[in-house]
Amino acid sequence: MIRRALLILLLASLSTSAQAAFDIDQLMSDLARFEGGRARFVETRTLALLDAPVRSSGELRFVPPDRLEKHTLLPRSEVLVLDKNELTVERDGRTMTWQVGNRPEAMAFIESLRGTLSGNRVQLEKYYRLQLQGSADDWTLVLLPTTAQVQALLKRIRVQGSGHLIRHITYEQTDGDRSDLAIEALTP
Repeated sequence: MIRRALLILLLASLSTSAQAAFDIDQLMSDLARFEGGRARFVETRTLALLDAPVRSSGELRFVPPDRLEKHTLLPRSEVLVLDKNELTVERDGRTMTWQVGNRPEAMAFIESLRGTLSGNRVQLEKYYRLQLQGSADDWTLVLLPTTAQVQALLKRIRVQGSGHLIRHITYEQTDGDRSDLAIEALTP
């Protein structure tokens, strides 16, 4: 009985030390190995002004380190392409382009995804304080805004994943609006 209790304590200790080894540096290293790819997404936006959530779906594409594409198929076609700091939106037969690099609040939203996908801790910490929970196989990274400009718009971002793959992102805005993005990786 005593040997069994000691064995259980030893295994629990080993398990705890293995979990303790997983930290933000390890997560960023795992994420940095991601070579890019495509994923399906379903986004559910809950807006204070609307009675029901708004759903959209389509495909995401990431080409490290700084090209991100969002092709929305439903409920209507829209393409957003972020290449470095240039954002291009195609909708209803029109194309609009903006330089977003000089807008800190826009860059904070952009880097929350792009910085996480590429495992760029330095870029993330320009705008957020990082909190990590879980293990390498099931982690949650919470991004808490650190600048007044971003804090005025955004309460927190919760990124959930496994290994180098992001599975879910929740954006909680200060006005109560919320966006939940479920992501399912596709084979290249």
